[in-house]
Amino acid sequence: MTDAKRQAALDYHAHPTPGKLSVELTKPTATARDLALAYSPGVAEPVREIARDPENAYLYTGKGNIVAVISDGSAILGLGNLGPMASKPVMEGKGVLFKRFAGINATDVEVNAESPQAFIDTVARIADTWGGINLEDIKAPECFEIERALVERCHIPVFHDDQHGTAIVTAAGMLNALDIAGKSLDEARIVCLGAGAAAIACMKLLVSCGARSENLVMLDRKGVIHTGREDLNQYKAMFAVDTDKRTLMDAIEGADVFVGLSGPGLMSEDHIRRMADNPVVFACTNPDPEISPDLAYATRPDVIMATGRSDYPNQVNNVLGFPFIFRGALDVRATGINEAMKVAAVHALKDLARDPVPRAVLDAYNMTAMSFGRDYIIPTPMDVRLLERVSSAVAQAAVDSGVARRPYPSHYPLKTVDDVYGT
Repeated sequence: MTDAKRQAALDYHAHPTPGKLSVELTKPTATARDLALAYSPGVAEPVREIARDPENAYLYTGKGNIVAVISDGSAILGLGNLGPMASKPVMEGKGVLFKRFAGINATDVEVNAESPQAFIDTVARIADTWGGINLEDIKAPECFEIERALVERCHIPVFHDDQHGTAIVTAAGMLNALDIAGKSLDEARIVCLGAGAAAIACMKLLVSCGARSENLVMLDRKGVIHTGREDLNQYKAMFAVDTDKRTLMDAIEGADVFVGLSGPGLMSEDHIRRMADNPVVFACTNPDPEISPDLAYATRPDVIMATGRSDYPNQVNNVLGFPFIFRGALDVRATGINEAMKVAAVHALKDLARDPVPRAVLDAYNMTAMSFGRDYIIPTPMDVRLLERVSSAVAQAAVDSGVARRPYPSHYPLKTVDDVYGT
């Protein structure tokens, strides 16, 4: 980043008021009567109602529309383990996206915990404060145990976006890319370079969507994850295959799909040349992908490509998922975010990319045309239809899978584009 851009980023966060979020009042406070209702003595009445039935917290407080964005700062963006306080700008930023795209209030919580168990215990004790928890920037493999334990102990949605958000958007784009390539997920040979939280979640969700485990090869820093290795943790071991392939060059031969969640420049021209016809390449390391789109297109003009970057087509962007997934979960008061809800989000995103693109979206990207095809396999973040389409699909899946505590459609209307954007 240039000095000018660095200073612009610092100025943005510092001025005119430090930080990116604030608390707003939702009730009048202009008179003595208002204040008497807001606090003592009026506040005693909702207190009694909530004591009688804790579910009344959703009726009398903001619990039903607030998410905690929680981190220990052990894996901040691409910067590494810089500690909980350094993660605060990122957690605030996530809160901005919740509010901007789905009308959800968010509060950031940075936990200085000496161990994963201490983190789990801290969060579990205060979890009932919110309607949901978005875990963020927690390193693997600890993130798997933290999420699993909190899902078990908490009765609200708990979602590690670094895992599942990336997986959902990747799976949606992958289904569309394979369709364009004339291939199917259940027959595609998939190579995944990377074995961290996002990579493991991506492959698990692709299997849930129809990929076959025997067609999937995952690599970590030591090479192919195969059944002969004795250095695998339980999460990597799920993807161990019986193969004589040991390197990326071995694995990539004839592959239909490459998913990169590893590091910059790790896919070469020789690698992509070895792939099958109409290869699908998701090079998601950001800002510098495993292979640059320009090099990929020059080497394989038939490639269908996605990256994590906004300056190329087909951006794998988590903001396409988490705001709307939580919106749907909150609106039906789901007790969790399960596999059925994730798969519903995948198909809602997949299907939306196939619909005609509204003029407002074209204007937002200064484009005259945009349609389903090699350069448009995933919706764009500025598409206001995401709110209704993805949220409603997730809410319906929560009801159908038995984790919703209120019906859909509910007597309390689901949030709409009008609610959030005021259009």
